Amino acid sequence: MSGAQSLATVGDNCIDRYLPPVALTTVGGNAVNVAAHLAARGHAVAYFGAVGGDADGRRTLAALRARGIDASRVRVRADAATATTDIRSGPGGARAIVAEDFGACRGYRPDAGDMALLLRRRHVHIGWLDDGGALRRALAAAGVGVSQDLSVNADTAHVQPSGLAIAFAAAETPAAGDALLARLLAEGAGLAVVTCGAAGSMAFDGRVQAFTGVARARVVDTLGAGDTFIAAFLDARLGGASLQACLEAGRDAAALTCAHLGGFPQEPLPLCGTAG
Repeated sequence: MSGAQSLATVGDNCIDRYLPPVALTTVGGNAVNVAAHLAARGHAVAYFGAVGGDADGRRTLAALRARGIDASRVRVRADAATATTDIRSGPGGARAIVAEDFGACRGYRPDAGDMALLLRRRHVHIGWLDDGGALRRALAAAGVGVSQDLSVNADTAHVQPSGLAIAFAAAETPAAGDALLARLLAEGAGLAVVTCGAAGSMAFDGRVQAFTGVARARVVDTLGAGDTFIAAFLDARLGGASLQACLEAGRDAAALTCAHLGGFPQEPLPLCGTAG
């Protein structure tokens, strides 16, 4: 831990459903996974989002509270189901998203009370959020540090780098990553960070550029490794670490997540055990 900070994450949560033969489920979602790892590093973290009024929603809330995350502002929607993601696992921990239902997350917006609390946070990380960038712009205009994972929403209307203190994204190759770093900075990000899977990760703030490879890992499941990377990078950056040290912190944390099922350590449930 680089010194506890008052942080928040906003956006997606879901039940990750690993299809047979794995046939297990975990609590996840970019914003939730990042919150869990920030809390594990000693930060005071609040999560803002929406769950359904179902067993999956209750499970998600319990998982947040068990990790010391403030879930008091999570909205429970009786008119919607908790979001789900269906995942097919492959050799070497590879996984493919087969289907996503954003459920209660779709259309979620922080209300006035939520905004009053978010504006008091040192830093806010945004995951999947279909608000056209409204929260990002409001927080940035108020001087709050904001980061967002620009790779979790396929609709570019909701994920623009302008105003972000840190823009996280993904590329398939280092060459594509270099081009993406330059584009994110040109479009208004203060710092751009790009992961390139097994090829490593890179960061650029317009003056200093850093790169690191991946750490050796016993790979069980790669789901959530990128979210873990984000949390560890943020922890190091907020503590004043260099870009190189931030990348290495993210690299090492992501390797640990690859060694277990799900985006953070938890007890998976059988696939059939999420209905309700």
